Amino acid sequence: MIPEPAPTVRELLAFYLEAGVDCALAEEPIDRLAEIDAPPPSPRGAPPAEAPRPVAAPAVMRGEAAPAPDVAIASAREAARTAPTLEGLRELMQNFEGCALKHTATRLVFADGNPQARIMFVGEAPGRDEDIEGLPFVGRSGKLLDLMLGAIGLNRTTAYIANVIPWRPPGNRTPTPQETQICLPFIQRQIELVNPDVLVTLGNPSTQTLLGTREGIMRTRGRWFDYDTGQRVIRALPTFHPAYLLRSPAYKRLAWQDLRAIAKVLAQGVV
Repeated sequence: MIPEPAPTVRELLAFYLEAGVDCALAEEPIDRLAEIDAPPPSPRGAPPAEAPRPVAAPAVMRGEAAPAPDVAIASAREAARTAPTLEGLRELMQNFEGCALKHTATRLVFADGNPQARIMFVGEAPGRDEDIEGLPFVGRSGKLLDLMLGAIGLNRTTAYIANVIPWRPPGNRTPTPQETQICLPFIQRQIELVNPDVLVTLGNPSTQTLLGTREGIMRTRGRWFDYDTGQRVIRALPTFHPAYLLRSPAYKRLAWQDLRAIAKVLAQGVV
C-alpha cells in the first residue's frame, strides 16, 4: 500500500482557513504533545531541582467571564433602552460585557453608511475582514453588496448598514441562539434610532431574528413584512445575503427582482 504524500504548506494553510483558523494566538508555536524531560538526579545532599513548569496555553478570553445568559439578555435590554442616540448606543455596546463574543473579537463592528438614510440593510455577523476594519460588509460579500446598491442608485452615503451580531464569532462560526438573543436588543434599538422607511434583512438568520418568522429565505425573500419598532411600523423585505450569492450565483436573478421592488418603493416614497 503506497502512503499518501504529505500535504504541502499551501495545502495545510488552505485546510486551516477552511476550518476557520485564520489567526494566531501566540507569537511562537507551542508543541503541546512534546514530553517534558525528567530533571537529572540531584547530587547527594543538594536540594531537589524544581520540576519544569508546563507552558501555559495562551488565554483566549480577555476580561472576566460573561454573566449568565438570562442576566446578560436583561442587561442588554436595559442598556439598549436607555441609549438616546446612535453614538450613545455605540458607547454602551463598547462597554457591554455580557456577550462572550466581545472577548474573542478584535473590535466592535457597529455600522457603516448614512444614519439619516431612508433604507437600512442588516446582515447576521461580521467576518474576518469586518473584524479587522471595524466596519460591516468590507470583504468579498461587501463588494458585492456595493454593486447591488449601485444597481438601484444607492451607495454607502445613501444607505445604512449593520449586523444583528456586532462582534465576529470565532472562526466565522454560526452565532448561538443565546448570543443572538443577547445582541438582539442592540440591533432593535439601532433600527429604532435610524428609523428608516425600508428595512432589508440579508439572509436567513437576520430575517428570522428580526421578522420573527421560522420560514427559510427561499420562502420569505421578495415578500414585504411589517417591522414594528413600538413607535412606528417599517416596511421590511428579506433578500439573499451577498455571501450566499457568491456561493450560488444562479440566485442573483431573484436578488435583482428584490432590488427592483426596493427601488420602486423608495421611488414612490411609500412608507
